[in-house]
Order: sequence, then C-alpha cells, then structure tokens
Amino acid sequence: MKDLSARLAEELRSAGVAEVAWAVVLGSGLSGLTERMQVRARIPFTALPSMPGSKVPGHAGEFVYGTLGGAATLAQSGRVHLYEGWPVESVVRSVRAFACLGAKSLLLTNAAGGIRADWAPGTLMVVLDHLNLQWRKPRTSERADRGPYSAGVLDALRAAAGARSIPHEEGIYAGMLGPGYETPAEIRMLHSLGADAVGMSTVCEATAAWGAGLPVGAVSCITNPAAGIARGPLNHEEVVEAGRRAGARFCDLLEGYARAASEGC
Repeated sequence: MKDLSARLAEELRSAGVAEVAWAVVLGSGLSGLTERMQVRARIPFTALPSMPGSKVPGHAGEFVYGTLGGAATLAQSGRVHLYEGWPVESVVRSVRAFACLGAKSLLLTNAAGGIRADWAPGTLMVVLDHLNLQWRKPRTSERADRGPYSAGVLDALRAAAGARSIPHEEGIYAGMLGPGYETPAEIRMLHSLGADAVGMSTVCEATAAWGAGLPVGAVSCITNPAAGIARGPLNHEEVVEAGRRAGARFCDLLEGYARAASEGC
C-alpha cells in the first residue's frame, strides 16, 4: 500500500502539476499571492481523495499551480490543523507530497499574534526557529541536531526583502495547539521562553518537510497583538482582515523569493 503522501503527489500530477521549483503554504488571509500567479491549474482539496479538508474561515482549501516570478510554483491555499481533530500525519501530508513532487524548497506562512509589544499588526516576521508547544511531532528519520529552517532559504528571504525595500522582523514562532487564543498568563510564559509570535500551525509542517529533505523557511504575518497586549478581545475575522491589509508587502516578499527560486537560489 502506498504512503498517503506519495498517493497525494500522484493525484496532484494527474490534476496538472508538473515541475515544482518551490511550494508555499498560505495561512489565514494570505491567499492573495495566487492572484499574482500565471495559473495553470486550480485543484480543490475536495478533488483529491488523499487530501484532508479544512473548515477554517479564511482558508480557501485549494492548490494553485502555475508560475510566479518565473518559477514553477505550487501554492497550497489553506491548511488543516491539529485543533480540527486531524492527526499529525494528516496535517503534514501535503508538505511530504511536495517533497515527492521534487520541490526544491518550501515556504510556510501563517497569521500570528504578536508577543512583542512594539510590533504593530501587519508586521512581517521571518521565522528563525520555533517552539513546538503543540505536544505533537511527526515521524522523521532526521537527526535533531539543528532547527528545521534552512540558512539558504533565510538568506534568500533577506535578499528579497532588501531588493524590494520591504521592512520585516526576524524572530521565534511558538506553535500552540489551539483552537482558542492564549491567555495573558500564557503569553507572559511564551515571552519568557523567547517567543516573538504565536500561532496554531507551521511547527509540525516544518519538521516533516525538513525530515523529507526539503529546505524550509517560514514567514509570519503579525495580525494582532497577543492576549494581555491587545486592548480588546481577539477574533478570527480581525486576523483574516489584518492579513489581507498586509497582503501587498507579503506578496512582494514572496514574489521576490520566487524570483530567487527561478534562478536556482
């Protein structure tokens, strides 16, 4: 019996996906990148028997294949989460499929709460490392001798930001299980552990992709101040809207990365 990630890769090929220079997972409110692509195929999750489906608002639930910045690009618009009840091996199935398709690198994106009080909503944070506080970890045969985030991908993101004069921060992402937002006490704890942003995704995907041999990078869009820093209650609609407002700078950064990918960086 075939591994489900390999089967998903075959289903994507049958749906029109060919060469993949790089892949990207687009988080809440960040699907606008696909509007800049020269699209060859749109593939709903529901058209792929091996792909679990998300019900989270702001997640389109489709793969978009085409070119961006001259690079063959496979964008996953939306993701499934542990808090929806999916086991970790289902959550990471698609990123392992990207490795089966021969992608040369992977960018993970997310909407995140800002733990740094001086970071306004709309701040872009390039992830240097993460704290996995979801208490789940995918199977991987790789030695845990370093974090999963690739120095080469990090350098390419920095170069793309510099070339386009895109302001950004760099920091540590804390992955929590969810589905609820954190309490002020939990945010104080995360701050003491060195986290700069917090969300409910990314960490398992990054670990699985690294284990599959994919160079990995990640970008968080700070969509709201975290609990205890925010002045009012948090809600998902505001997260999605803040992601959309930051969309132009976010898309500029990823398009710049795509150009680096097209040049083999």
